[in-house]
Amino acid sequence: MDKNILDPHLNYQDWILTENHFDCEQLNYKETVFTIGNGYLGTRGSFEEGYPGAVAATLTNGVYDDVPIYYTELVNCPDWLPLYIIIDDEEFRLDKGEIYSYERQLDLKRGILSRKISWRSPKGKTISLHFERFASQAEQNVLGLRIQLTPIDFDGTIRIRGSIDGNPEDNDGFNPWLILSQGYGEASSWLQVRTRTSRIQLGMAFKLAISGTKATYRDISVPGFPTVEAKFNAVQGVTVTVEKLVTVFTSRELENPIQAACDKLQNLPSYEKLQESHEQAWEKTWYYSDIFIEGSAQAQLVLRYNLFQLLISAPRHDDKVSIPAKTLSGFGYRGHIFWDTEFFILPFFLFTQPDIARNLLTYRYHCLEGARRKAKYNGYRGAMYAWESAATGDEVTPRWAPAKHLYEEDIRIWCRDREIHISADISIAAWLYWQVTKDDEWMRDRGAEIILDTALFWSSRVFLDVKRECYSILDVIGPDEYHENINNNTFTNRMVQWHLQKALDVYDWLKETFPVKATKLAEKLQLTEKRRWRWQDIAENLFISHDSKTGVIEQFEGFFQLEDINLADYEPRTDSMLSILGIKEVNKRQVIKQPDVLMLLYLMERTAVTDYGKEILLKNWDYYAPRTDITYGSSLGPAIHGLVAASLGKSGEAYEYFRLAALVDLENTRGNAAEGIHAASCGSIWQAVIFGVAGIQFTKNGPIAKPNLPPTWKRLQFKLYWQGNWHNFDLKPEVSSVKSEIKGFIFDLDGVLTDTAEYHYQAWQRLADEEGIPFNRQANEALRGISRRDSLIEIIGDRNYSESQIQEMMKRKNSYYVELIQQITPESLLPGAGNLIDELRQKGIKIAIGSGSKNARTVIERLGIGDKLDAIADGNSVKRSKPAPDLFLHAASQLELEPADCIVVEDASSGVEAALAGGMRTIGIGSIERVGAAQIILPSLENVSLKDIEHKLSFCLAGTPAH
Repeated sequence: MDKNILDPHLNYQDWILTENHFDCEQLNYKETVFTIGNGYLGTRGSFEEGYPGAVAATLTNGVYDDVPIYYTELVNCPDWLPLYIIIDDEEFRLDKGEIYSYERQLDLKRGILSRKISWRSPKGKTISLHFERFASQAEQNVLGLRIQLTPIDFDGTIRIRGSIDGNPEDNDGFNPWLILSQGYGEASSWLQVRTRTSRIQLGMAFKLAISGTKATYRDISVPGFPTVEAKFNAVQGVTVTVEKLVTVFTSRELENPIQAACDKLQNLPSYEKLQESHEQAWEKTWYYSDIFIEGSAQAQLVLRYNLFQLLISAPRHDDKVSIPAKTLSGFGYRGHIFWDTEFFILPFFLFTQPDIARNLLTYRYHCLEGARRKAKYNGYRGAMYAWESAATGDEVTPRWAPAKHLYEEDIRIWCRDREIHISADISIAAWLYWQVTKDDEWMRDRGAEIILDTALFWSSRVFLDVKRECYSILDVIGPDEYHENINNNTFTNRMVQWHLQKALDVYDWLKETFPVKATKLAEKLQLTEKRRWRWQDIAENLFISHDSKTGVIEQFEGFFQLEDINLADYEPRTDSMLSILGIKEVNKRQVIKQPDVLMLLYLMERTAVTDYGKEILLKNWDYYAPRTDITYGSSLGPAIHGLVAASLGKSGEAYEYFRLAALVDLENTRGNAAEGIHAASCGSIWQAVIFGVAGIQFTKNGPIAKPNLPPTWKRLQFKLYWQGNWHNFDLKPEVSSVKSEIKGFIFDLDGVLTDTAEYHYQAWQRLADEEGIPFNRQANEALRGISRRDSLIEIIGDRNYSESQIQEMMKRKNSYYVELIQQITPESLLPGAGNLIDELRQKGIKIAIGSGSKNARTVIERLGIGDKLDAIADGNSVKRSKPAPDLFLHAASQLELEPADCIVVEDASSGVEAALAGGMRTIGIGSIERVGAAQIILPSLENVSLKDIEHKLSFCLAGTPAH
């Protein structure tokens, strides 16, 4: 997470995500990134004035309607955002005119999205605009939007048109709403609509208010698009404020939603007071849910961003809805609920917002009738939870997915029939909620019925294998969906075993504590003593496949007999192994979509009774991690790998996996962020920090921490709820001796082995002079250690250049630099550098170059040291530049060494950060102000020997530089 973000236009601060440049190619993905919400609804970050190709959406939790093929979907609700600005006869739009400056910010602390724009119209009128919006955290039915307009170089007439778009489209361009009525009041309007099949009504009302000038209002509505126009005279330099307050209700919560919306609108306080109560509610929410990191502003923002996305999608006042797999931020998965909620998301709420966790699990209680219908339809007893569910709990996973190409066959989706572990996942989540909260009332009235009725399902789903004298579960799909028709998936079987054991415990507790309830439930579910005995028999004799000699647990029966695979043989690639090989071929190979056995071991590790131990975990890691399609398989994979790696003390690898998971939406690393936030990934990031980095374990006396903080993190603070009490954690790195054995050296090039800074400066200066941009040596100093693109962005500042111009300028600068470095000779090695390299080679120490320059090999050739190096990692080796650790981790991998066995020599703070983030030791060359985070700080390599370095390391404490 301590790295330069791939998107150069995103800046990270502790609480604020800033976009400083508008790129229309990123329109839809950024709409997802800048989603706001309050658990009742979520609104994508579309522009108030619209934009061609925008996917505007407001999704209200629980408002589903029927659609072809996909059964049901969370429908796109009327759009409350439209606010059009017309300057004389010119409409403000970013696809017209000229953008002088642009900045969009998401303030996570206050839950406010804002946008600042300086725009010039095609006819030459310049205006400054400041947009702001929020979905009230204090009052879920209230939304606020404000614009401040300042004419820069004109006087004129401005018209503001505020609207509700009652004709929104879903995934397939279908409008799910019927217009019932609409109306106009004084500077206000309203709309009443109803879904076509589920017949859910929605009422939405809004009013406009103008301050800073006098305005006149009129109704210019058209059917399905109620609109109020405000007109005023604008004066150069005078700011006018436009406020749009919106109320929304549905018939899910009350009988007459349009009346409620209109009444609420009339009684709203001022925009300022609404915003104040909204911010106060967020302050209370963050008090319990925030995680504070000292030492990495980027990691801090990324973590908070992922938690924010969970908090704005969580139902606070409704226990008949849950959190869709893509939250309330996009159309992906049609708003359906998966096991993601219980397995990946619930723990965050369980330990920080237990009331929300209760709501999420109570949704599953309300889904029991649907689960019973599914079990009955398939010929089983009890409750069989749907793989994808919506409003009723019935199965809404599509049976078929349309083929991508005209002449291909449609794709059968087997998860609805075979991925049955969800029934155990939900039941174990219910049991864990009970353990953490001691909420006996909920377990008595709801949880017990969930756990017991799903246990009945398992007793009818298992198969008694008489020959092997055991029970089997046949024809299933485990978490690894690359293998579709398998027997005895270990994850599924072990979860069922655990589930049945807890079902027996819950029934005994219920019988002893609430005997009347136990009797009623036994009668309702037909829980005979014979059936409970069968649960015990199944739990004791369910087939679990593993190799007793190696300690490796077989993912499913026959997995070890599949054709092995070396994923490195398929690199480089930009797609999943499923896309490359097809489902039939991945079924034949030991390639895994997402952790399966490792996910099971991670879950089991959280209780002492079920923990398999570190030795078994390590053996299974060594076997399964190399066979997992971690980069392009499932977005759920990286965080689980990170958790397991952290448990095994592999801090460098854990860091990398955490980063992959945390940036899946912010960086759009999988290319599908436009479809909505990866909710499970957000939840797994919280688990990665709490259970991985902080090492939280639960004992009889409460939670304890066994932290393993990344090298750049100086402090980690958070709160956890446990059995009625709040536990505060304030963790800092342990002070310990740095191990002195060194097996490899990784040298940066510029400023360490040679000085190419002067050539860089001359090349940048020439470019700046050609472009008429002020530039000097002092400005050049700020470019030390950052990439070519970031350097150029720093130089051009707020000046407006297109992407093609930026690319051309980078290419031009590089040509100047390549021309200049032809002057380099072996004499250009800095004092002491050659002697140290020679000594290292004599002592058998491996040597690599870790330089972000794409011209590193040319420089190495000119220096004449190529034959003394074991590896070269340069700007062509990895995608992410320093302070991401990728470059140094790649170099260590080429040296065939563990990161902890390497020492990095760097002259820039970003390089020192990168090395520390990768779990390596560091030598900083230069001033303490620049490389102060390094363990050893030297003015240069002149007269430095290996013995000197080992001596300093032997006395150096972790995090304390030696000079």
